[in-house]
Amino acid sequence: NLPFYDGFHWCNEIRKISQVPIIFISSRNSNMDVIMGVNLGADDYIQKPFSIDVLVAKVNALLRRTYNFSDNSSDKIVHNGVTLDLSTALITYNDKSIELTKNEIKILHELMKHKSQIVSRDKLMKKLWDSDWFVDDNTLTVNVNRIRTKLKDIDLENFIETKRGLGYIIV
Repeated sequence: NLPFYDGFHWCNEIRKISQVPIIFISSRNSNMDVIMGVNLGADDYIQKPFSIDVLVAKVNALLRRTYNFSDNSSDKIVHNGVTLDLSTALITYNDKSIELTKNEIKILHELMKHKSQIVSRDKLMKKLWDSDWFVDDNTLTVNVNRIRTKLKDIDLENFIETKRGLGYIIV
């Protein structure tokens, strides 16, 4: 019952571009409304009047299912024996560790999140410097080369590959 377009329209539009959680809260109470909302991509449909406690429990359950909030697993990423620990700013391989800078962590985190996939230079640049200010393209290259030098110190060569014209990939 929103002006111009209803919640069904907006749910459909959001689902075209995102998997963000959606909960309908509505005074419409027919079974058909609930079915339509869920079929268009809503995760839940709560009819008014409702209990705040029930709403909070449903939101928390949906967030738990959608996002990983566990303490340990989100702090560490492991790939081919390489562990990136975000909480300590260390990367470890074969019982050798090196400390990383803030930008090095961001680059490796993004690459390891998308392991075995090419991550574009533009995506890395936006991740590092999310502002509209111009950042020299060479700055990313310098940061990646510093990471590669550090990785050699722990016997980890060729961990980051350059895909010419595309970006970088963790192998």
